[in-house]
Amino acid sequence: MIFRQLFEPVSSTYTYLLGCADSGEAVLIDPVMPAWERDLQAVNDLGLRLVMTVDTHIHADHITSASLLKREVGSRIAVPALDSLPCTDVGIEDGVPLHVGGLWLDPMHTPGHTDNHFAIGAGDRVFTGDALLIDGCGRTDFQSGDARTLYESVRGRLFALPGETLVYPAHDYQGRWVSSIAQEKQRNPRLGGDRTIESFVELMAKLDLPYPKFIDYAVPGNRACGVCPPDLPDALRVYRPQMAESPQG
Repeated sequence: MIFRQLFEPVSSTYTYLLGCADSGEAVLIDPVMPAWERDLQAVNDLGLRLVMTVDTHIHADHITSASLLKREVGSRIAVPALDSLPCTDVGIEDGVPLHVGGLWLDPMHTPGHTDNHFAIGAGDRVFTGDALLIDGCGRTDFQSGDARTLYESVRGRLFALPGETLVYPAHDYQGRWVSSIAQEKQRNPRLGGDRTIESFVELMAKLDLPYPKFIDYAVPGNRACGVCPPDLPDALRVYRPQMAESPQG
C-alpha cells in the first residue's frame, strides 16, 4: 500500500492518501477544501489516479473537498450511508468493505462524536476520524454526539483491535502524527486505563468548550459534500478553497 499523511493547518486536519501500486488507484480519507490542489498534486506525483474520497463523518470544523475533487477528476464520494446525503456515490456501511484497486478498507461504525461517525480500517492501521485522537477524543456536545455512546465505540470496538494497530486520527493540535491501540488503551487520559463509563460521561460534561466557530457553515456545506457558503465572514475565508500554507508542501 502506498501511503501519505497530509496536514491542513487551518483546521489541524490530517488527510490520508492510500494508493494501490498494482492498479494505480487512490483514495483520500477526510480531504479538506483549502488543500484540494495540494492533495491532488500528491496523488499525481505518485503516478496514481484518484477514484474515491471518504469522509468519516459530517465535519464541523472544516469543509470537505469531495465535490471539488469529483468535479476535477471524477472521483466517487463515499460518506456514511446513515446520513442519506443526496450527493453520495458510495454509502459507507458497517462491515461492508470499500475496494480501491487491491486495497481493502473496512468501515467501522463508531458513533458518539456524531451519531453516524465511522472509523476506517486498512491492514495494520485504523483511521479513527474524530472518535479517537492521540491522548484524547472528539467532542460529544453537538451533532447528536453522546459521551456514553462514544465510550462504547472506542472501548468496545476500537480498543478491541490488536494492540499493534496504528492509530491515525483526523486531527492533532500538538504536532503528533500517529499512535497505536496499545498506547491509547494504556495512557489515553480520557478513555484509557481503568476509566469507567460514568467518569467519562462526567468528564465530557464538564469540559465547557467554546461553541465551534465554523460549525454553522461547515455542517450545511458538508451535507452537500463540500459547498462553501457564499455568506462566509471575512474572518473565516481561510476555509475557502484557496491553498493554505502547509508543512507538507
